[in-house]
Amino acid sequence: MLIARSIADLRQALAPYRHPAFVPTMGNLHDGHIALMRLAKPLGDVTVASIFVNRLQFLPHEDFDSYPRTWEADCAQLQAVGCDLLFAPREADLYPQPQTVKLHPDPALADRLEGQFRPGFFVGVGTVVLKLFACVLGKTGGTAVFGKKDYQQLMVIRQMVQQLALPIEIVAGETCRAADGLALSSRNGFLSLAERQEAVALPLALQQLARRWREARNPGPALEQQALDALRARGWQPDYLTVCRRADLQPATAQDAPGTLVALGAARLATTRLIDNLEF
Repeated sequence: MLIARSIADLRQALAPYRHPAFVPTMGNLHDGHIALMRLAKPLGDVTVASIFVNRLQFLPHEDFDSYPRTWEADCAQLQAVGCDLLFAPREADLYPQPQTVKLHPDPALADRLEGQFRPGFFVGVGTVVLKLFACVLGKTGGTAVFGKKDYQQLMVIRQMVQQLALPIEIVAGETCRAADGLALSSRNGFLSLAERQEAVALPLALQQLARRWREARNPGPALEQQALDALRARGWQPDYLTVCRRADLQPATAQDAPGTLVALGAARLATTRLIDNLEF
């Protein structure tokens, strides 16, 4: 596996190839990331991963400095899964000047859910992903693989690619889960043993919300409020538990067809904020 630190070295390494398959990450890799790498492997003539902890998507009070960085373990996992090229720029390589040019996604999609509780988050995400696309896929186009666990992020990136006419195919990987159903996440490592056992309450709350939505004669916000109250009663601090249309992440109604909805949730357990979703 080749490792490129600078954009120039990256482009030189990619010069012989016509269709890269790219998996962007912030490192601290787990089985979910590795599943995305396996999904990407047959989709291009070279498999590329990136590791970059993007300061632009962290709010001032969030965990940028403490975000886990596990370089040697990450490289070993990428090597084992057959990654051909790792792009691991330093901050000065990717942002040699203050990044004053930024991507502002469609507010109708990006300013609710995660965007409501983390203002500016998707500006940071969209900006770094667009810049990584320019570095890795800018010459030939290619394929980029993202996980469904970050459902709204996937939607924002798909819309960006479509509306900017980028020659990139976005492929979605299913959420990888632990045996008890908890979605794999780098932030799970912040949980204590007791918190880790409790964390499964979030996917269970989404399952229950989806089941009640399907069974209700007139589903609506009351069901979402019940789900929020139940999670608060367990000691969580939920930001949202809601049902949306998959197509545009707008609030679902009783008239939406079965098989077109997704339940999404974000909640803080002690000091760790977890997100999850369930298509139904």
